[in-house]
Amino acid sequence: MKKNNKIILSANKKILFLPHAIKQMSRPDRMITVDEIKEAVLNGEVIEEYPEDQRGESCLLLYVNENRAVHVVCAPKDEYLAIITAYLPDPNQWSSDFKRRG
Repeated sequence: MKKNNKIILSANKKILFLPHAIKQMSRPDRMITVDEIKEAVLNGEVIEEYPEDQRGESCLLLYVNENRAVHVVCAPKDEYLAIITAYLPDPNQWSSDFKRRG
């Protein structure tokens, strides 16, 4: 899809990790770091957009490094970027490039 400048502008002000995101990131089978989230925000690709989300506009980012793919759901706000959740996409539920639901 595309980069979202609104995401980067919000993230440059502040990144706020919601409790659900912290819980999901710290699961022993995931262990997603803050640095990985920052990389996803700055260098990831928007693969789904949710303009009508009840929490406000949000989107799904994909970031792939040499070791693994990470999905991050975030919501750009005027004063910060809210990280709603982060997880490792299941290969059985996503295309081989992790960009489309299977």
